[in-house]
Amino acid sequence: MPIPDELALTPAEIDEIMISSWNMRIATHSPGGRINLTPLWFGWAGGRVYTLCRGQKVRNLRRDPIATVLVDRNERFPELQGIMLQGRATVLEDAAAEAADPHLEEARVQMGAKYGSGPRHEGTASGRSRRWVAFAPERVVTWDNLKLERMRR
Repeated sequence: MPIPDELALTPAEIDEIMISSWNMRIATHSPGGRINLTPLWFGWAGGRVYTLCRGQKVRNLRRDPIATVLVDRNERFPELQGIMLQGRATVLEDAAAEAADPHLEEARVQMGAKYGSGPRHEGTASGRSRRWVAFAPERVVTWDNLKLERMRR
């Protein structure tokens, strides 16, 4: 059953949650077909999710760029707010790919402020699998259970 439109987040509410939330979860497909679900720090810029990650997540995304990102907040059901993004990830393989991305710098500045790592998040591609990943949503599903009370009236 689809989520009623009355429970959807507005674009401004989506931006507020995406900019203020510390953690996201990204689901990728491992080589054996299992789901690999990992919490990560992230930035939100240009309607995309940016994260600096390494290891199995990067290897999974190189092989299969289809992924799902979830950002949610609050613990109790009547207060849950969430954004599920389904789409494709691009692994930025080197400094040239990082420089060519139109929104990575904005995400770096946002992450520097959010996580207290300075004026910008300085990480860059290194080793075999430490890379920036730019995730472009193709489908967005949101919910705001705080609006349930208003629907009942």
